[in-house]
Amino acid sequence: MEAHVNIPARLLHVPWVQDMMKENPTTVPERYVRDDLEPVIMGACSGLQVPVIDLGRLVSEDCAKLELKKLHHACKDWGFFQLINHEVSPKLIEKVKKGTEELFNMPMEEKKKFWQSDGESGGFGQAFVFSEDQKLDWADIFRMFTLPASMRKPHLFPKLPLPFRDDLDAYSKETKTLAIKLLYLMAKALGMEAKDLEGMFEDGVQAMRMNYYPPCPQPELVMGLNSHSDGNAVTILLQVNEMEGLQIRKDGKWVPVKPLPGAFIINVGDVVEVIVLQHQLPHLTIL
Repeated sequence: MEAHVNIPARLLHVPWVQDMMKENPTTVPERYVRDDLEPVIMGACSGLQVPVIDLGRLVSEDCAKLELKKLHHACKDWGFFQLINHEVSPKLIEKVKKGTEELFNMPMEEKKKFWQSDGESGGFGQAFVFSEDQKLDWADIFRMFTLPASMRKPHLFPKLPLPFRDDLDAYSKETKTLAIKLLYLMAKALGMEAKDLEGMFEDGVQAMRMNYYPPCPQPELVMGLNSHSDGNAVTILLQVNEMEGLQIRKDGKWVPVKPLPGAFIINVGDVVEVIVLQHQLPHLTIL
C-alpha cells in the first residue's frame, strides 16, 4: 500500500521505450545514458541472500515464535524478504500476470486511452518527470490508485479490459488483506501490541505500479528504476517472470534478488520505520 503523493501541476510526457526500440534497436538515446551509475560488482555479494519468510509458519502455533524471529531479523537488517505460502490464490496471480503482459502489449492507439494527463501520475508513462533535461529510466510504467475504490480514476481502472479488470479488483483486495496481516505480524515481531496499530492501515490508500523493462542493447548504460526507498507502509512486489533484476543495498553492496516461484518480494516502507521509531522513542515528535 502506498502513501498518497501530491503531484505538481505539470508532468512531462516521455517516449515509449518499447516503440522507441522498434525504430532504433541498437543505440541507447543520450537521455537514458546514466554516467552517474555506481558499478555493480555481483561477485562481491554472492554470499548474501534475501531472507525467506513463510507466512504459514508465522500463523502456526508450533512454528510462530521461530518464524517471528526470522521476520524481525529480515525487517531490521534487510528491510526486504521473500514471502512464501502467502495465501493469495495462485490461479489469481497467474491471471494478473497474464493480464499485465497483455496490457503492455496493447496497440499504441489503445494505450493512449490510458496515458498520463497533466497534473497526474496515473496511467501509462514514467513517473515524476518535470524537466526536459531529466535522465529517464529504461522502463515503461502503468500506475493507478486501486483502493479505496473511490480513488480509482474513471478513465483508468474502470476502463481496463475484461477479465483483467475483475482479476485486478480481486487481487487488490487480497493483497490489502495480506498487507494488513503482515503489518500486524511485523509489529508483533517487534514486541508491539496489536492495539498500537488499530485503525492505522485498514482505511489506507493502495496504489499499483506495473513496470515493464524492455530489452536494452547497452544495459550497462541504463537504469530500469532509480535506487530509492519506498515512502509507504509496505510494498508487495510480484514479478511476472523469474528474471533477476531487482537489487537491494545491504552492507554497502548491491545484492541481486532471485525471485522464488510463487513468492512475493516484500519491501518494508518508510512509514513502518517511522512507526517503529516512535514506538521505541515515545517522547519523540515527528513533524
